[in-house]
Amino acid sequence: MADADRRSFLRATGAALAGAALAGACAPAAEEASSATAPRVLPGDLLRALAAVVLPATALGPEGIEEAAAAFEAWTEAFEPVAELEQGYGTSEIRYGPPDPAPGWAAQLQGLDLESHHRFEKSFVALTAEERRGLLAGHLGGVEGLPAPARAPHVALGLLAHFYGTPRATDLCYGRHIRKETCRGLAGVEEAPPLLEGEPGSRPTTTPASAAVGLGGRPALRVVTVPASEADPTRGS
Repeated sequence: MADADRRSFLRATGAALAGAALAGACAPAAEEASSATAPRVLPGDLLRALAAVVLPATALGPEGIEEAAAAFEAWTEAFEPVAELEQGYGTSEIRYGPPDPAPGWAAQLQGLDLESHHRFEKSFVALTAEERRGLLAGHLGGVEGLPAPARAPHVALGLLAHFYGTPRATDLCYGRHIRKETCRGLAGVEEAPPLLEGEPGSRPTTTPASAAVGLGGRPALRVVTVPASEADPTRGS
């Protein structure tokens, strides 16, 4: 290669490498901007259509389903991504929580709606309860238990895990007004919590979650009521 051609080649290569370096320097900012604009708000109508077939609808009733969905929305909107966690006893290690699950969950809800249009030519909201369960079965196969809500790989599991961590779910599981995580004072502490009466779910059921989910023709999750003689539901509440 002649000297002139070699010099031209080197100049062209240097310019190209410099341009690539500048583009790479801008890439993180572009990625950060893209992440910042990812939707965090869950589509409310799709979330409620999901809640109606994931949560124990018979035990909760329409008002209870709406309350649980709204509580999950509020928790999701207030979630702090990668928050610093409390240090464990005897360790100086700083641990952090999971990243924000909301953008992924919003995409999953939109994906369910899009799949519903492809399969049934109507929205996920317009499907029957049985059709929604059938659609969900393909996304939740092999589920054996519930993770922490923020670490749930699917929005249906996040919703279910969030609900079963609430005082309302504990009351329904035992059929009593336990009011977990509520300061009740010492009055009547030696007495069993009163039975739930006059509201949906006042009679305990052995499988509130399995009846609601029912994926793949068999219960995906099971919550068992323990008789009062075998466990004291007031301990640790």
